[in-house]
Amino acid sequence: MNPQLSSSSQRQSQPLPHCLAIVVGLLIVSGLLPEQLPAQGTRADYERSASLREMTRNTVFRTQVNPRWSDDSRRFWYRVDTAREAYEFVLVDVEAGRREPAFDHAAVAEALKAELKRDVSAIRLPIRELRLTADPDSIDLLVDDASFQWNRKTSGLKRLEAAAGPVTSPDSRNNRRDDGERRERRPDAQPDGVASPDARWMAFIREHQLWLRPKDEANAVPIALSRTGSSANAYHPRHIVWSPDSKKIAAIQIRAGDRRTVTLVESSPADQLQPKLHQFDYLKPGDEIPQPQIRLFDVESKSEIAVPNEHFSSPWLDPPTITWSPDSRRFYFVYNQRGHQVLRVIAVDAASGTVQVLVNEQSPTFIDYAHKQFLHIHHAARELIWMSERDGWNHLYRYDLQTGDVKNQITRGEWLVRGVERVDEKQQQIWFRAGGIRPEQNPYQQHLCRVNFDGSGLIVLTAGDGHRNVVFSPDGKFLLDRYSRVDLPPVTELLSAEDGRLICELERGDCGELLKTGLKLPERFVAKGRDGSTDIHGVIIRPTNFNPEKSYPVIEYIYAGPHGSFVPRDFTEHTGMHEMAELGFILVQIDGMGTSHRSKAFHDVCWKNLGDSGFPDRILWIKAAAQQYPFMDLNRVGIYGGSAGGQSSTRAMLAHGDFYKVAVSDCGCHDNRMDKVWWNELWMGWPVGPHYAEQSNVTQAHRLTGKLLLVVGELDRNVDPASTLQVANALIKADRDFELLLIPGAGHGAAESPYGRRRRKDFFVRHLLGVEPRQ
Repeated sequence: MNPQLSSSSQRQSQPLPHCLAIVVGLLIVSGLLPEQLPAQGTRADYERSASLREMTRNTVFRTQVNPRWSDDSRRFWYRVDTAREAYEFVLVDVEAGRREPAFDHAAVAEALKAELKRDVSAIRLPIRELRLTADPDSIDLLVDDASFQWNRKTSGLKRLEAAAGPVTSPDSRNNRRDDGERRERRPDAQPDGVASPDARWMAFIREHQLWLRPKDEANAVPIALSRTGSSANAYHPRHIVWSPDSKKIAAIQIRAGDRRTVTLVESSPADQLQPKLHQFDYLKPGDEIPQPQIRLFDVESKSEIAVPNEHFSSPWLDPPTITWSPDSRRFYFVYNQRGHQVLRVIAVDAASGTVQVLVNEQSPTFIDYAHKQFLHIHHAARELIWMSERDGWNHLYRYDLQTGDVKNQITRGEWLVRGVERVDEKQQQIWFRAGGIRPEQNPYQQHLCRVNFDGSGLIVLTAGDGHRNVVFSPDGKFLLDRYSRVDLPPVTELLSAEDGRLICELERGDCGELLKTGLKLPERFVAKGRDGSTDIHGVIIRPTNFNPEKSYPVIEYIYAGPHGSFVPRDFTEHTGMHEMAELGFILVQIDGMGTSHRSKAFHDVCWKNLGDSGFPDRILWIKAAAQQYPFMDLNRVGIYGGSAGGQSSTRAMLAHGDFYKVAVSDCGCHDNRMDKVWWNELWMGWPVGPHYAEQSNVTQAHRLTGKLLLVVGELDRNVDPASTLQVANALIKADRDFELLLIPGAGHGAAESPYGRRRRKDFFVRHLLGVEPRQ
């Protein structure tokens, strides 16, 4: 037991001074009884928290494998850190599945010592590059400006006349695409326009209209193709697309929308005494947005071909990408309807302008066009590949490019496609990343897979239990699979790209030195969500001096943006949550319903419902964790976050003040009507309805209980700072106590400045631990 607590307990039988009696009474009301008084939040805790980053830096080894391949892709070498200021060179024979030291490091050190006339360490050889020669027994070593050849069989070193050339081709070789994949290539817009493929014509913009002139006749009289262009409805040079036969031009005309300007005052500029005024364009939900419209022109007749727009009459503001068929008979584009409940693949006949809807994707909630959209047109086979959540999971479908009929669903199951890596038209195969495809593992962990266009031959190529990064060999026959978890240092394996067979393990991360610092690795924890059946995933972080016999306040770090999932998956030496925990807290982070990378139903919880922020799942998760770990004190729960997390952390206090007692909210988008148009309309819908106001922290400010610190940077260009100040205004009108920290000169994420982080720590120490910071 802490000596201070013991002496305090012994004094309970004596009369208390008046001031101390008041303090004890307040602690009893807040649930902090004397025997629970923590000893955290001291100066020593702050110093340890501040030193954590440096203390843990460079304490994990054998984590990085950056292969340098031989020209024939049969071998590669890499250098790996084995300890502080120590490393070794490794040689891998991929066909033999053999990993070994590139040479005898001690012998090379002795030989270099003799050549260089200076001490050479075997664990820090001064070699900057290796070159793999045709002779497997010889390796060229580049040391300083000299070049040597080492014979692995005889252990002999020979100085070469000239420095060896580069070892490998650029890193892009590791990521090259298969020759069967078609990539759309277009002539770049030149200052004077866009040249036709046959180099006869130049299309250009003048006074907002589309014009045409012979390319090599500078004095030729240009011809106006369009008639409707104006400053408010203009053609743009970036959106001029020639047909391959140079007979047609597809273009985009954009009708201007509202111009909303956000104005910021920089109170304390570094270069002058007086404040500065800053203004920038910033569309918000409900504003009139630019309207891109498709136009088609015939070069021979110098006339426009009408393209009816009834199937794409209410477009989103992003101009679509136009893709011509190789035979120039049609062009294609994706129509994203404002409100994001309709997404279509449109084909336009180049001769007549007739429109055909090939894919008509509709949803009663939202279509996540920004993160779950994929289109690949296979012109030779007259097919297209499309991504959709129509069956409740994000999957791939194959369509007939002529009729728009679905030929087959390519992937299916209670897992999802996270992204397409490569489409091999020649082999009719798709390489993609999948989440949840190995049900025994965390559903957020991705695996590399391959499937045939017809849906057959699905194979999961990776098996390791962790979050991964995969790199192909230059010839595409092998994979380097690096995976890790928050509780597992990186493991790097060499796999066959054909069947995922393990060829050899290359490295297994060593975190022994990290653990010697006392750092506690995050614990993965799973509990059921609000429906009683869905697994909710999160992590628990403890301080280095953690004592399970003590009672700790709980602080949740929240980011509940529907565009992703945010609980850390990869291994890391240090996080900001560790620094916060070091002051005497248990930190947690959770992905509740409404975030992405799970089923469509899981994601749909956010629809017109960002105020939910997954709190019903988060609270159940924290309670389940506390049931297993009694050291988590649920009478003292805090929460913090920035941006969307700033919105959610304040929302926690307004809607769930019976659970969350303290919050720090940084640069929050507290009212979805005040934030950027694309992010909010995607999840909250359009037109703007009453649910926007109902879920606004401004509207609900009168419900505040507990302690709230609002932080905002006066120069935030991501989220209008007025959003935070409007919450402050509403709290004042509701006569609610709170604290406001406006940081001059700061932008988005102001609370992550050194001063902001310190104030956030102090706020939690003061109101959850009940002590003055740094005493």
